Amino acid sequence: MSEFTNVTVVKKANIFFGGQVTSRSVLFPDGSKKTLGVMQEGEYEFSTDVNEVLEIMSGELEWQLQGERSWKKVRAGESFTVPAHNSFLLKVSAVTDYCCSFGK
Repeated sequence: MSEFTNVTVVKKANIFFGGQVTSRSVLFPDGSKKTLGVMQEGEYEFSTDVNEVLEIMSGELEWQLQGERSWKKVRAGESFTVPAHNSFLLKVSAVTDYCCSFGK
């Protein structure tokens, strides 16, 4: 899906890591939420309250769940899922445009 219709976009940006990662929240009529954002090159750690699916629109990164040993690479056109109540690490090697979908 390249665009969303009939949504509400929250004007206030979500800004993390001193502006290295930013996003905007998109709210859907059914109550679901997504964020659209950009990550600059760097290493980041996030945690989840609900399942999250990160779809990479452009760029690339490596990710791993906290405590795992192996890194998994994802590129534009690919996605990965992080289970609820987990921390995950990101190594962003190129400016990356992403869409994050949140489970309920």
